[in-house]
Amino acid sequence: MPSREEALELLKQYNENPALIQHGLQVEACMRYFAKKQNADIEYWGILGLLHDLDYEKYPNEHCYKALEILKANGYDDIFIRAMMSHGWGICTDIEPLSDMEKSLYAVDELSGLVNACVLVRPSKSIKDLSVKSVKKKFKQKSFASGVNRDIVQNGAKMLNMELDELISEVITAMRESEFDIGV
Repeated sequence: MPSREEALELLKQYNENPALIQHGLQVEACMRYFAKKQNADIEYWGILGLLHDLDYEKYPNEHCYKALEILKANGYDDIFIRAMMSHGWGICTDIEPLSDMEKSLYAVDELSGLVNACVLVRPSKSIKDLSVKSVKKKFKQKSFASGVNRDIVQNGAKMLNMELDELISEVITAMRESEFDIGV
């Protein structure tokens, strides 16, 4: 398994857009947090979060499938690749999230984007004072962060046997506690 540093370099090799790199870092933070809560491999889950959209900038029409090729060529195992593919379930793949790791990635991907958007419109521009109530209010406004698929967020919460408010709270906490600079 390549190191986090190698994974970050791979992400930057295929992504020049700072927002896409930031999104990878934010999903990494969430995955590390969820791995810790489940007593799972924090590094492995984190790298999965970091690389989940590896191919999105250069190959949006081949999303997940081009990443599969890139990850195989760079020594990532089949469990990792399947988990990456499962985050596109119902959108661009038919691989349903089944493991806790897959369900977590599916649940936090879109929601971390919404949380980031909520931070950007706050007067403080900080996640430190962001509340679940604020995110929930924006969640209900379909025009706000319209690219965030609310159905995926809700399905992800169900997969994890969590209420939506609990999932929002956990993602906010994960992003607050990140040891890496995730831009919020």
